[in-house]
Amino acid sequence: MAELTEAQIEVAELIIEALNLDDLTPQDIDPDAALFREGLGLDSIDALELAMAISRKYGFQLRSDDPNNSTIFSSLRALTAYIESQRMT
Repeated sequence: MAELTEAQIEVAELIIEALNLDDLTPQDIDPDAALFREGLGLDSIDALELAMAISRKYGFQLRSDDPNNSTIFSSLRALTAYIESQRMT
């Protein structure tokens, strides 16, 4: 498994906290593994909870109708990159 960057650890901690995945640590989340279905196994309710947590923490909205959501939420690496891009704007 790839080593996590500081930003990926921060986002992984947010995922764990927002979704009450207390049995996981950030290092348990492969940055390139799928977040939904296989991989981490999240579902659509988890996506909504995670989007709300991201909005509260980082101050921008993730829209449910965004056609890029499947890419944004595809992995920890992709989600972290998207959050970082939004923080810079």
